[in-house]
Amino acid sequence: MTDELNGDIPHSARVWNYWLGGKDNFAADRAVAEQVRAVFPEIVDAARQTRAFLGRAVTYLAGEQKVRQFLDVGTGLPTADNTHEVAQRLAPDAKIVYVDNDPLVLVHARALLTSSPEGETQYINHDLHHTDAIVAEAAKTLDFTKPIALMMLGVMGHVQDPAEARALVQALVAALPSGSFLAMSDGTATSERVIESHRQYNESGAVPYHLREVADFAAFFDGLTIVEPGVVPIPAWRPTAPTDVVVDGYAAVAHKP
Repeated sequence: MTDELNGDIPHSARVWNYWLGGKDNFAADRAVAEQVRAVFPEIVDAARQTRAFLGRAVTYLAGEQKVRQFLDVGTGLPTADNTHEVAQRLAPDAKIVYVDNDPLVLVHARALLTSSPEGETQYINHDLHHTDAIVAEAAKTLDFTKPIALMMLGVMGHVQDPAEARALVQALVAALPSGSFLAMSDGTATSERVIESHRQYNESGAVPYHLREVADFAAFFDGLTIVEPGVVPIPAWRPTAPTDVVVDGYAAVAHKP
């Protein structure tokens, strides 16, 4: 844990926080962030578009689909409009469980545990690979006989092997009842510049992040019913206003029959 909290070592959560305009980062993080940004300026758009997708997806799920339970795996450092804030604005009785194994997120977890009086938020400190433990711990807060929205935004790139990544997602989805949803976004290897930027990022000493091919990203939703508009570039998923922003990342929301 000491190394994880060492400000001299760049850390993926803090680098992402910097791109989002946050203040929970150090000089080493900012140096890596700017190095990647120099190669791929659109990385800032990608970070912010991913955050905007979270807001739109949670709004759709809590509003139109009336989901009242959310399991947010790989939440990252708290910023504005976290899952519970978006959900509880629409449904004050919503329950949200956050999952991460990052000591930095644990330090800031109190910001994730604010809740409306009618609802509830909890934080679980678990590794993504421990799916059974995640489900068992989440079941102390969430009712696994009622629909749950599983949120996995920008997290699966930390698992290099596509087959292993699919197996982890499938294990979590399998634990959800019928009527649940999976909302995902991830970086994709859709331009030479994003590939090069991630090569440099992975050589910086930060936790590596592996870009997905679009077909590998789409495979996460096998066996589920994909909600319109389908598996699309992140800004194209139900935008609230026209945008010409282009990012190397895809997103989708799917329903478990």
